[in-house]
Amino acid sequence: MNYSKEKIKYYLNSILTIPSPTGYTNKIMDYIKEELHLLSVPYTTTNKGAVIVTIKGKDDNYQRTFSAHVDTLGAMVKGLKSNGALSIVPVGGFMMNSVEGENCTIETLDGKTYTGTIQTIKPSVHISGQDARELKRTPENMEVVLDEKVSSKDDVEALGINVGDFVCFDARTTFTEKEFIKSRHLDDKASVGILLYAIKYITENNIELPHTTNFFISSYEEVGHGAAAAIPENTKEFISVDMGAPGLDQNSSEYSVCICAKDSSGPYDLDLRKKLVDTCKENNIDYKIDIYPFYGSDASAALGAGWDIRAGLIGPGVFASHAYERTHMDAVIATLDLVIKYSTEE
Repeated sequence: MNYSKEKIKYYLNSILTIPSPTGYTNKIMDYIKEELHLLSVPYTTTNKGAVIVTIKGKDDNYQRTFSAHVDTLGAMVKGLKSNGALSIVPVGGFMMNSVEGENCTIETLDGKTYTGTIQTIKPSVHISGQDARELKRTPENMEVVLDEKVSSKDDVEALGINVGDFVCFDARTTFTEKEFIKSRHLDDKASVGILLYAIKYITENNIELPHTTNFFISSYEEVGHGAAAAIPENTKEFISVDMGAPGLDQNSSEYSVCICAKDSSGPYDLDLRKKLVDTCKENNIDYKIDIYPFYGSDASAALGAGWDIRAGLIGPGVFASHAYERTHMDAVIATLDLVIKYSTEE
């Protein structure tokens, strides 16, 4: 199919560079809604802030729902320190060493924005020597050094920064000449861009779908309850479009769509997985099947909440997940192709 890589990159770049740690997703949801307005595509919103696009198909009783989540890893201000730095608490599950030295933005409750850098409490080997190297990278040993002339708790309070303010990590999004995509938050913003483009492609080409198909953009996946509620009630198949995780002893690839057989929540529906694999085989879509022992998804949340659905999980292979991540346009296109081709099958 004739997909526009430039439009996909436009969506990806826009989505990746809008800060949206779990709990602070209003700005990116506003962007999603604006793009849907431009496409003249109606949508609904849930109380938790999720956006749902429904494209009617011939069968309205047996519906399919694809999900992706806009919320990302991040942090919150835990305390204002006597030296003018901020102590932080993680939002989502990441290794603290993966954000050491990262630039960040602090978003206050009244809308002010400040920049800073996440450092350890012993950031210099010239001062702390071996202690700096051996210091455990735990939240208690990390702090945000503000780009402000502050040296006390009172100085920070005067800026309007308070406990509970969000700390957003810089995405550092880069598209290389060889079509690699490097950025924080490819989990799961790569798949949000894929679903947004799929909506555009299906509606602009007037593709008739055999089943009513929903696109569920969730906002609390990283903390475990993104799609636990408000799934369209006639959903029979729920496919989380998240990511594959290439790495040591894994079968996933940065150049393929990855189909998850099992994660920490248990096996995904076997018949649905077979259908997804058959779609890949019939359409020459490069795919890998894999198992992720320390992984959960919106489909996991939906199943855990008691939804009577057949659940699947797919996504582009994303290297170094929950750190500074990388994928390739081949994986993005393969995932997009599977979403669209599967949507058109009985």
